[in-house]
Amino acid sequence: MFASLTKYGQAFLIGLQSNLVYRVNFGIRGFFSFFHLIVVFILWSAVYGSQGQVAGFSFAQTFTYFVALIVVQFMIGAFNEDYQISEEIRNGLINQFLLKPVNYFAYRFSIYLSARLVTGLLILVPLVVLYPLLHQHLALSFDAWRYAAVVPALMMSALIQFGIAYIFGMLSFWFLEIQGFVILSMALESLLGGQIFPLDLLPRTFFDISAGLPYFYQMYFPVALLTGRISDPALIVPMLQIQLFWVVIILLTGRFLWHRGLRLHTAVGG
Repeated sequence: MFASLTKYGQAFLIGLQSNLVYRVNFGIRGFFSFFHLIVVFILWSAVYGSQGQVAGFSFAQTFTYFVALIVVQFMIGAFNEDYQISEEIRNGLINQFLLKPVNYFAYRFSIYLSARLVTGLLILVPLVVLYPLLHQHLALSFDAWRYAAVVPALMMSALIQFGIAYIFGMLSFWFLEIQGFVILSMALESLLGGQIFPLDLLPRTFFDISAGLPYFYQMYFPVALLTGRISDPALIVPMLQIQLFWVVIILLTGRFLWHRGLRLHTAVGG
Protein backbone atom coordinates (compact mmCIF):
# COMPACT_ATOMS: atom_id res chain seq x y z
CA MET A 1 0.00 0.00 0.00
CA PHE A 2 2.79 2.40 0.93
CA ALA A 3 4.52 1.57 -2.34
CA SER A 4 1.37 2.53 -4.23
CA LEU A 5 1.04 5.78 -2.31
CA THR A 6 4.65 6.61 -3.08
CA LYS A 7 4.22 5.71 -6.74
CA TYR A 8 1.14 7.82 -7.34
CA GLY A 9 2.43 10.50 -5.01
CA GLN A 10 5.34 10.92 -7.41
CA ALA A 11 2.88 11.17 -10.30
CA PHE A 12 1.04 13.86 -8.32
CA LEU A 13 4.27 15.82 -7.77
CA ILE A 14 5.22 15.57 -11.43
CA GLY A 15 1.78 16.84 -12.41
CA LEU A 16 2.09 19.61 -9.83
CA GLN A 17 5.41 20.76 -11.28
CA SER A 18 4.00 20.63 -14.79
CA ASN A 19 0.95 22.71 -13.88
CA LEU A 20 2.98 25.25 -11.92
CA VAL A 21 4.78 26.08 -15.16
CA TYR A 22 1.46 27.45 -16.43
CA ARG A 23 0.41 29.10 -13.18
CA VAL A 24 0.28 32.57 -14.78
CA ASN A 25 -2.08 31.27 -17.47
CA PHE A 26 -4.31 29.71 -14.80
CA GLY A 27 -4.22 32.94 -12.80
CA ILE A 28 -5.23 35.05 -15.80
CA ARG A 29 -7.95 32.55 -16.63
CA GLY A 30 -9.23 32.85 -13.09
CA PHE A 31 -9.37 36.65 -13.27
CA PHE A 32 -11.18 36.59 -16.61
CA SER A 33 -13.65 34.03 -15.28
CA PHE A 34 -14.79 36.58 -12.76
CA PHE A 35 -15.54 39.05 -15.54
CA HIS A 36 -18.49 36.96 -16.57
CA LEU A 37 -19.85 37.60 -13.08
CA ILE A 38 -20.49 41.12 -14.31
CA VAL A 39 -22.77 39.64 -16.96
CA VAL A 40 -24.37 37.38 -14.33
CA PHE A 41 -24.87 40.37 -12.02
CA ILE A 42 -26.52 42.46 -14.75
CA LEU A 43 -28.67 39.58 -16.01
CA TRP A 44 -30.00 38.51 -12.63
CA SER A 45 -30.46 42.10 -11.50
CA ALA A 46 -32.83 42.47 -14.45
CA VAL A 47 -34.56 39.19 -13.57
CA TYR A 48 -35.14 40.26 -9.98
CA GLY A 49 -35.99 43.87 -10.83
CA SER A 50 -38.07 45.16 -7.95
CA GLN A 51 -38.83 41.65 -6.70
CA GLY A 52 -37.37 40.70 -3.38
CA GLN A 53 -37.26 36.98 -4.19
CA VAL A 54 -37.47 34.60 -7.13
CA ALA A 55 -38.51 31.01 -6.38
CA GLY A 56 -37.92 31.74 -2.70
CA PHE A 57 -34.34 32.98 -3.09
CA SER A 58 -32.98 36.51 -2.81
CA PHE A 59 -30.67 38.12 -5.36
CA ALA A 60 -27.76 37.77 -2.95
CA GLN A 61 -28.39 34.02 -2.63
CA THR A 62 -28.48 33.58 -6.41
CA PHE A 63 -25.37 35.69 -6.98
CA THR A 64 -23.56 33.74 -4.25
CA TYR A 65 -24.49 30.55 -6.10
CA PHE A 66 -22.69 31.72 -9.26
CA VAL A 67 -19.62 32.92 -7.36
CA ALA A 68 -19.36 29.54 -5.61
CA LEU A 69 -19.94 27.81 -8.94
CA ILE A 70 -16.84 29.43 -10.45
CA VAL A 71 -14.71 28.48 -7.44
CA VAL A 72 -15.91 24.86 -7.46
CA GLN A 73 -15.35 24.60 -11.22
CA PHE A 74 -11.69 25.50 -10.73
CA MET A 75 -11.41 23.16 -7.73
CA ILE A 76 -12.85 19.98 -9.28
CA GLY A 77 -13.69 20.65 -12.96
CA ALA A 78 -12.18 18.28 -15.52
CA PHE A 79 -10.99 20.82 -18.08
CA ASN A 80 -9.11 18.76 -20.67
CA GLU A 81 -8.42 15.40 -19.10
CA ASP A 82 -10.51 13.62 -21.76
CA TYR A 83 -8.36 15.06 -24.56
CA GLN A 84 -5.13 14.23 -22.73
CA ILE A 85 -6.22 10.61 -22.30
CA SER A 86 -7.33 10.50 -25.93
CA GLU A 87 -3.92 11.75 -27.08
CA GLU A 88 -2.08 9.14 -25.02
CA ILE A 89 -4.22 6.36 -26.50
CA ARG A 90 -3.96 7.53 -30.10
CA ASN A 91 -0.21 8.21 -29.88
CA GLY A 92 0.59 4.91 -28.17
CA LEU A 93 1.84 6.57 -25.00
CA ILE A 94 -0.28 4.24 -22.87
CA ASN A 95 1.96 1.35 -23.92
CA GLN A 96 4.33 2.16 -21.08
CA PHE A 97 1.51 1.55 -18.59
CA LEU A 98 0.89 -1.91 -20.02
CA LEU A 99 4.43 -2.99 -19.18
CA LYS A 100 4.72 -1.49 -15.71
CA PRO A 101 2.84 -2.07 -12.43
CA VAL A 102 0.98 1.22 -12.79
CA ASN A 103 -2.78 1.59 -12.74
CA TYR A 104 -3.59 4.00 -15.56
CA PHE A 105 -6.73 5.37 -13.89
CA ALA A 106 -4.86 6.05 -10.63
CA TYR A 107 -2.02 7.69 -12.56
CA ARG A 108 -4.33 9.99 -14.51
CA PHE A 109 -6.38 10.78 -11.40
CA SER A 110 -3.17 11.80 -9.59
CA ILE A 111 -2.38 14.20 -12.45
CA TYR A 112 -5.94 15.53 -12.31
CA LEU A 113 -5.67 16.18 -8.56
CA SER A 114 -2.40 18.07 -8.98
CA ALA A 115 -3.92 20.28 -11.69
CA ARG A 116 -6.98 21.02 -9.57
CA LEU A 117 -4.80 21.91 -6.59
CA VAL A 118 -3.05 24.55 -8.68
CA THR A 119 -6.21 25.97 -10.27
CA GLY A 120 -8.13 25.76 -6.99
CA LEU A 121 -5.51 27.83 -5.16
CA LEU A 122 -5.09 30.32 -7.98
CA ILE A 123 -8.83 31.04 -8.22
CA LEU A 124 -8.66 32.20 -4.61
CA VAL A 125 -6.37 35.08 -5.65
CA PRO A 126 -8.95 37.01 -7.73
CA LEU A 127 -11.63 36.04 -5.20
CA VAL A 128 -9.66 37.67 -2.37
CA VAL A 129 -8.93 40.73 -4.53
CA LEU A 130 -12.56 41.16 -5.57
CA TYR A 131 -14.14 40.25 -2.24
CA PRO A 132 -14.40 43.88 -1.02
CA LEU A 133 -16.54 44.58 -4.11
CA LEU A 134 -18.56 41.36 -3.86
CA HIS A 135 -19.20 40.85 -0.16
CA GLN A 136 -22.24 43.13 0.08
CA HIS A 137 -23.94 41.05 -2.63
CA LEU A 138 -23.18 37.68 -1.04
CA ALA A 139 -25.33 35.62 1.31
CA LEU A 140 -23.21 32.99 3.02
CA SER A 141 -24.50 30.11 5.12
CA PHE A 142 -22.56 28.91 8.15
CA ASP A 143 -24.48 25.79 9.22
CA ALA A 144 -22.02 23.21 10.57
CA TRP A 145 -23.95 20.26 9.11
CA ARG A 146 -23.80 21.88 5.68
CA TYR A 147 -20.01 22.08 5.64
CA ALA A 148 -19.72 18.54 6.98
CA ALA A 149 -21.81 17.31 4.02
CA VAL A 150 -19.99 19.46 1.45
CA VAL A 151 -16.69 17.61 1.96
CA PRO A 152 -17.87 14.14 0.79
CA ALA A 153 -20.09 15.81 -1.84
CA LEU A 154 -17.09 17.61 -3.34
CA MET A 155 -14.95 14.47 -3.23
CA MET A 156 -17.56 12.43 -5.06
CA SER A 157 -18.22 15.28 -7.49
CA ALA A 158 -14.52 15.25 -8.35
CA LEU A 159 -14.71 11.50 -9.02
CA ILE A 160 -17.75 12.00 -11.24
CA GLN A 161 -16.06 14.86 -13.09
CA PHE A 162 -12.89 12.90 -13.73
CA GLY A 163 -14.73 9.62 -14.30
CA ILE A 164 -16.84 11.06 -17.11
CA ALA A 165 -13.75 12.63 -18.71
CA TYR A 166 -11.98 9.27 -18.38
CA ILE A 167 -14.88 7.47 -20.11
CA PHE A 168 -14.80 9.88 -23.04
CA GLY A 169 -11.04 9.47 -23.26
CA MET A 170 -11.51 5.71 -23.43
CA LEU A 171 -13.70 6.14 -26.51
CA SER A 172 -10.48 6.80 -28.44
CA PHE A 173 -10.01 3.04 -28.55
CA TRP A 174 -12.99 2.98 -30.95
CA PHE A 175 -13.11 6.49 -32.45
CA LEU A 176 -10.36 8.63 -33.96
CA GLU A 177 -12.03 11.84 -32.78
CA ILE A 178 -13.98 12.33 -29.54
CA GLN A 179 -14.62 16.06 -29.80
CA GLY A 180 -18.27 15.63 -30.76
CA PHE A 181 -18.93 13.42 -27.71
CA VAL A 182 -17.15 15.87 -25.40
CA ILE A 183 -19.07 18.88 -26.74
CA LEU A 184 -22.36 17.03 -26.26
CA SER A 185 -21.38 16.11 -22.71
CA MET A 186 -20.38 19.72 -21.95
CA ALA A 187 -23.74 20.96 -23.22
CA LEU A 188 -25.61 18.49 -21.03
CA GLU A 189 -23.41 19.33 -18.05
CA SER A 190 -24.00 23.07 -18.51
CA LEU A 191 -27.76 22.62 -18.70
CA LEU A 192 -28.39 19.74 -16.29
CA GLY A 193 -25.52 20.59 -13.95
CA GLY A 194 -26.87 24.01 -13.03
CA GLN A 195 -24.16 26.05 -14.75
CA ILE A 196 -26.59 28.14 -16.80
CA PHE A 197 -29.18 28.66 -14.06
CA PRO A 198 -29.83 27.10 -10.63
CA LEU A 199 -31.80 23.91 -11.15
CA ASP A 200 -34.23 24.74 -8.36
CA LEU A 201 -35.79 27.28 -10.75
CA LEU A 202 -37.08 24.36 -12.83
CA PRO A 203 -40.62 23.04 -12.34
CA ARG A 204 -40.63 20.45 -9.56
CA THR A 205 -41.09 17.48 -11.93
CA PHE A 206 -38.08 18.42 -14.06
CA PHE A 207 -36.01 19.16 -10.96
CA ASP A 208 -36.77 15.70 -9.56
CA ILE A 209 -35.79 14.10 -12.89
CA SER A 210 -32.51 16.02 -13.00
CA ALA A 211 -31.79 15.00 -9.39
CA GLY A 212 -31.60 11.39 -10.55
CA LEU A 213 -28.95 12.09 -13.21
CA PRO A 214 -25.17 12.24 -12.70
CA TYR A 215 -24.87 15.78 -14.07
CA PHE A 216 -26.85 17.06 -11.07
CA TYR A 217 -24.05 15.84 -8.80
CA GLN A 218 -21.17 17.19 -10.86
CA MET A 219 -21.63 20.83 -9.92
CA TYR A 220 -25.11 21.78 -8.78
CA PHE A 221 -25.33 19.53 -5.73
CA PRO A 222 -22.13 20.63 -3.92
CA VAL A 223 -22.64 24.28 -4.89
CA ALA A 224 -26.31 24.33 -3.86
CA LEU A 225 -25.39 22.58 -0.63
CA LEU A 226 -22.62 25.06 0.08
CA THR A 227 -24.71 28.15 -0.68
CA GLY A 228 -27.88 27.12 1.13
CA ARG A 229 -30.11 26.39 -1.86
CA ILE A 230 -30.55 22.90 -0.40
CA SER A 231 -31.85 23.78 3.03
CA ASP A 232 -33.47 20.57 4.28
CA PRO A 233 -30.94 18.37 6.16
CA ALA A 234 -33.21 15.35 5.59
CA LEU A 235 -32.41 15.49 1.87
CA ILE A 236 -28.66 15.30 2.29
CA VAL A 237 -28.18 11.58 3.01
CA PRO A 238 -30.46 10.38 0.17
CA MET A 239 -28.70 12.72 -2.27
CA LEU A 240 -25.27 11.58 -1.10
CA GLN A 241 -26.40 7.99 -1.64
CA ILE A 242 -27.51 8.75 -5.20
CA GLN A 243 -24.22 10.54 -5.79
CA LEU A 244 -22.29 7.52 -4.51
CA PHE A 245 -24.35 5.28 -6.81
CA TRP A 246 -23.28 7.33 -9.83
CA VAL A 247 -19.65 7.33 -8.69
CA VAL A 248 -19.67 3.52 -8.62
CA ILE A 249 -21.45 3.24 -12.00
CA ILE A 250 -19.10 5.71 -13.69
CA LEU A 251 -15.94 4.13 -12.28
CA LEU A 252 -17.08 0.63 -13.25
CA THR A 253 -17.93 1.86 -16.74
CA GLY A 254 -14.47 3.40 -17.11
CA ARG A 255 -12.85 0.17 -15.93
CA PHE A 256 -14.95 -1.86 -18.38
CA LEU A 257 -14.05 0.40 -21.32
CA TRP A 258 -10.35 0.23 -20.41
CA HIS A 259 -10.28 -3.57 -20.47
CA ARG A 260 -12.42 -3.79 -23.61
CA GLY A 261 -10.36 -1.14 -25.33
CA LEU A 262 -7.10 -2.92 -24.62
CA ARG A 263 -8.38 -5.88 -26.65
CA LEU A 264 -8.48 -3.60 -29.68
CA HIS A 265 -5.29 -1.74 -28.94
CA THR A 266 -2.20 -2.38 -31.05
CA ALA A 267 0.90 -1.50 -29.08
CA VAL A 268 2.91 0.42 -31.67
CA GLY A 269 5.19 3.26 -30.67
CA GLY A 270 5.36 4.79 -27.19
